[in-house]
Amino acid sequence: MLYIRSLLANGLYFGTLMVGCIIQLPVALLPRKCSIYYWDKIVMPIALYWVHLFAGIKFDVRGKENILPQNAIYACKHESALETYSFTQFVPTTTYILKKELVYMPFFGWAQYFYGMIPVNRKGGAAAMKHMLSEVKKRTDTGRPVVIFPEGTRCQPGTTKGYKSGIMFLAENLDLPVIPVAINTGFFWAKNSFLRYPGTAVFEFLPAISAKGKTKEQFMQELETAIETKCAELNAETVEKYPYVAKFLAKKD
Repeated sequence: MLYIRSLLANGLYFGTLMVGCIIQLPVALLPRKCSIYYWDKIVMPIALYWVHLFAGIKFDVRGKENILPQNAIYACKHESALETYSFTQFVPTTTYILKKELVYMPFFGWAQYFYGMIPVNRKGGAAAMKHMLSEVKKRTDTGRPVVIFPEGTRCQPGTTKGYKSGIMFLAENLDLPVIPVAINTGFFWAKNSFLRYPGTAVFEFLPAISAKGKTKEQFMQELETAIETKCAELNAETVEKYPYVAKFLAKKD
């Protein structure tokens, strides 16, 4: 049954995205706000409806009082593809910083570009950082929040691959608050797994932190501690509530 439910959830979810990407091409001829509305209000609600209906994945948004609709950077833990698709349902018009190779993908990558995603050359050095800063400023100046995954890649629940300091560069130069976001999505939408496990995916928005008056080491330590501490709490809560997903939690030595 789990396989069949996962098959239906994946097929309808990604099928909706594919159709959405094709329709995006004529929508792209209109002002960008039309593409944002199209994805935030039409495509993604339909796609996530299939995830809820067949995979049994629900969402629990905590710390709503910490959400800022604009002039903010969100530093989100990255465990699955689920947060990359669903974030705009909690913080509308949000855009992401992503590796530039993704926008070259036919249809899917083009849709990300027209939505206003911010592609970054990870090997571009100082020039790439300046370009990223410029593009993030353009988005935030128009009222769009920006999401960055400070680890740069997906991690298994209970692990981290190290926080990159690019977010400090943005927060410091743009004078914007950074809102840490803890999640538990990796238990239900595991990396490189076809199966989708039922349960409640939690997005917990934590109090904003500032880069003002802090060294890079101080800021990065504060950010990592906030996210990883809350994720550890969510992991324990999730495993207790849904023992069948415990296999996705990294085993401690």
